[in-house]
Parts: sequence; C-alpha cells; structure tokens
Amino acid sequence: MIKTNKPNLHEGIYSGYEKSSIVIFGVPFDGTVSNKPGARFGPRAIRQEIDSIETYSPYQSKDMQQFKFCDLDDCAVSFGNTQRVLDTVKADVSSILKDGKKIIALGGEHLISLPVIEAFAAKYADLQVLHFDAHTDLRHEYLGEKLSHATVMRRVCEKIKSDNLWQFGIRSGTKEEFEFAEQNTHICKYDLKGLGQAIDSIGKKPVYVSVDLDILDPSVLCGTGTPEPGGIDFKQLLDGLLGLNKLNIVGADIVELAPHYDQSGASTAAACKILREILLLMS
Repeated sequence: MIKTNKPNLHEGIYSGYEKSSIVIFGVPFDGTVSNKPGARFGPRAIRQEIDSIETYSPYQSKDMQQFKFCDLDDCAVSFGNTQRVLDTVKADVSSILKDGKKIIALGGEHLISLPVIEAFAAKYADLQVLHFDAHTDLRHEYLGEKLSHATVMRRVCEKIKSDNLWQFGIRSGTKEEFEFAEQNTHICKYDLKGLGQAIDSIGKKPVYVSVDLDILDPSVLCGTGTPEPGGIDFKQLLDGLLGLNKLNIVGADIVELAPHYDQSGASTAAACKILREILLLMS
C-alpha cells in the first residue's frame, strides 16, 4: 500500500491527506521497459528537484500556496511480478478515489498508467484519456507480453471506449499500430495541432491526462529511456497543457523520466515544471 503522508514536496505547502483535494504519489516501476531502464528513479528525482521550482506559475497566475496538495510518497511495488504491481496500484488508486480526491501519478514507465486509468474508468463513466507521447503504445503484445509500456494504450482501449482515447505528438510505432489508431482512436501525429478540436469535442466529460515525457524532442529532454527525435519543444507542450483549462481534469500522470541519462538535471527540471502546471490546472 501507499505509505503514510510524507510532505517532502515543498514543505509547508503540501498538506495532510484529509485536507487535500489533490493527491500525488509515485510508482517507481520500470520492469517492462524495452530500451533503457531507469524510470523507476523518476519519482525520487522529481521530489529532490521540485523545491528549486518556484511555487508561482506566471503562465496561470496561480500559486501552489493557494491550494492544498498531499504527497503520499511511493507505492510499494514488487519487481519481478508485473501483474502484482498493477493490482497494487489499482487498489491504492481506487481507495483514494473513494475519498473524492483527484490524483497525479508519477512514473515510472508508462505501463503504470494502466491500473490508474482502470480505477478512474470504474468511477467515471465516459472517461476521456488525453495521451501525450512520442509512441503509439498500441501493440497488441510485445515480445509475447500483453503487459508492457509498448502495449499500455492498447490495454487502455480495452478498458474505455477506444474512441475516448486522444493521442498527440505520436511519431513512432509499427504500421499495424498506426492503422489501429486511424481506425479506433483519435490520433494527431507529430504535434498538438488537433488539440483544440479535441477540447471542444470533449466538453465537460471527465478527463485523464497522461504525459509521457518523450513527447518532447531529445534536444529538450534527453533523460528518458526511449528518446525519439522529431518531437515538440517545451513551450509547445506547455501551451497545449494550459489549453486544457476548460476541461474537467480528474486525474493525470507524468511518466518515463529516467533522470540519470541527463546529468545536467534539465530533464528533471522540465518534469517538475510540468507537474506544477498540471497541479494548478486541476486545482
């Protein structure tokens, strides 16, 4: 289970569980990565770095000090048993949702999104998922495994209506994945140009936002396990996220930060800033 509250993100701003409307927790798991491991260290790196990020967002004219958040530290995950990890995360998220909280999960690899979204889909009818990523993640299986960060959005399509999945920034995948996306999901290749239309179409339906940091070009963020050239820059992603302020965002995740591949710390700083903006969007 998730550990008891440990307010180690901006001490004094993060509050106790009962008083908080938004709960943050980490899932330090990268057991199915297909390229370079290390995303398990993402949540820890974000906690260590976020104190260097200002609490005030000039983009939203909001300050984190205005709101109450809670950091529940990390889920206790057991490497070597992927299904048990997913079951643990789903149970923890379901418990938090029963208390009426919004949730932001910090990965970890992208497969950690699956149990979180499953729990949200059980609570929210017609859940919409906005997927920001370089990769389709729509393989039916990868190397014989159905549970993988390469298959996560295919599994999500089995938990929600496939046309409730909106994908942006996608620039890598198999021919079969792109064909599946064209026939089943809403896919916007390469950039975020279709985001405004998606926002208008979604309206007030409940929304879950999943941000795989490799949507950013490696020249912007190289601290990830599967970097993919040809991505958007940080300001493009930030503008896209800020445009979600009209939506009813009930949950989110930020995944695939592998901090030790970027010794400058710039990738972790970018992840922290994305976390701040999503927190304030949901507040």
